[in-house]
Amino acid sequence: MEQLAIAGGAPVRETPIHYGRQYIDQADIEAVAEALRSPALTGGPRVEQLERRLCEVTQAKYAVAVSNGTAALHLAAMAAGFAAGDEVIVSSITFAASANCVLYVGAKPVFADINPETYNIDPDSVRALITPRTKGIVAVDFTGQAVELEELRAICREHNLILIEDAAHAIGTKYKGQPVGSIADMTCFSFHPVKTVTGGEGGAVTTNDERIYRRLLRLRSHGITRNREEMVHPTDAAWYNEQVELGYNYRITDIQAALIVSQLDKLPAFAKRRDEIVKKYNAAFADMPELQVQREIPESATTRHLYILRLRPERLNCDRREFFDALWAENICPQVHYLPVYWHSYYEKLGYERGLCPNAEQFYEEVMSIPLYYAMTDQDVEDVILAVKKLVDHYRK
Repeated sequence: MEQLAIAGGAPVRETPIHYGRQYIDQADIEAVAEALRSPALTGGPRVEQLERRLCEVTQAKYAVAVSNGTAALHLAAMAAGFAAGDEVIVSSITFAASANCVLYVGAKPVFADINPETYNIDPDSVRALITPRTKGIVAVDFTGQAVELEELRAICREHNLILIEDAAHAIGTKYKGQPVGSIADMTCFSFHPVKTVTGGEGGAVTTNDERIYRRLLRLRSHGITRNREEMVHPTDAAWYNEQVELGYNYRITDIQAALIVSQLDKLPAFAKRRDEIVKKYNAAFADMPELQVQREIPESATTRHLYILRLRPERLNCDRREFFDALWAENICPQVHYLPVYWHSYYEKLGYERGLCPNAEQFYEEVMSIPLYYAMTDQDVEDVILAVKKLVDHYRK
């Protein structure tokens, strides 16, 4: 048996490869340079161009571009009207921002468990958590796979809830042929560098509701409006603007918007390459009973952001930490997505206890994200597969 690199053997590859990386080409660089040469660096025409482009990609009626994905979630929670005394059901396996946005507005996050095969929020768990105080759901398209939107929308209709879809992972994904971004009451996107499409930072909220759209525009910029119909003291003075509610400075720059627009031009190519890599991984790992492959629901045509490698500990002589460290030593550098949100020490201080979501907690103990991004070569992909196979052969019971 080949000796593991962590035990002194030769690693599968000489240079490290990490779980995610942005792809920037000359067109992106030229788009940013052109924005830098323009008169408006923020709040200018490229922000409007980005919003139009997002409407084209998602088929939503309205898009509001903001400074980052967390800002998008915060504004969505405000526009939904969540407030103190309300409960909002959120996924337990996600980045903390999906739940933090509920805390930002004074409401209480209530954590739903995941489906142990798809890793997305489980509609049955959601139903069991609804109380008279429940006002909405924040459902995360984890890894890029769409949540069970038809079922979640039915729950929302039945109980008069607002559905916010956290699609930070899912730009380009479709559900039953309809693009993510045009289905939920509001959908939030992130353009962080590890996402499929990046602006360095940046985010957006899409919606089909004009009333929500108008409020999002105000909230993005301090709660200030120039629309006379929204003012308490309207005037026709050209210089006049009025703060009608408390908002934030969550504006995005034209520099970032230019980069995102350029990146969106490459979204079909990004999605195609990611799908090719996922299929290669799935084919390689399906024959390894020591691993579990994420199940895709047939309704989701997924642009995958993360590839989750899930161990079956009953078939291996190691735990996740040992496997993770050994894979890193082979110069395949994974990450873990995610700690159940309520395990964070801040949430512990708020009174959340372990044991709330058994599927999520078991999932966390067994998973890691392996490299998946557009610029990976076929050799990179083969190196990842070889490294995983090397470890499975070594640790197999």
